[in-house]
Amino acid sequence: MKRKGRCCSEGERGNTVREGEDCIVFEGRKYITFKQNIGNLPLIVVKAKNGYVACSYIDKETAEKVGDIAAFVSNVKDVDDLMKAKIRAVTTWAENIGVREGMSVKKALELMDEFSE
Repeated sequence: MKRKGRCCSEGERGNTVREGEDCIVFEGRKYITFKQNIGNLPLIVVKAKNGYVACSYIDKETAEKVGDIAAFVSNVKDVDDLMKAKIRAVTTWAENIGVREGMSVKKALELMDEFSE
């Protein structure tokens, strides 16, 4: 996994890297990451084109209510840990595009990238 502070240009994905965000290249795909130390573990989110994988600080029920395509992992301390983790929970919206509990984060992000609304 390569880190490139500003690798995702505005025209490329409709996203710019803002303070607190980073951009990673993982197996040829670019993702926006967010990591913030807020307690005993950091809040970590990796954003794909049409969804995200987050640590369990993000509330699944809220993500469900607002219609997010989201998957969740637990016990991760950094983005590298998150990228190696297995999915622990998913929203119905994520299930609808094929994301499942026990799936690798890599596969979940691929599905989120490939899904077109």
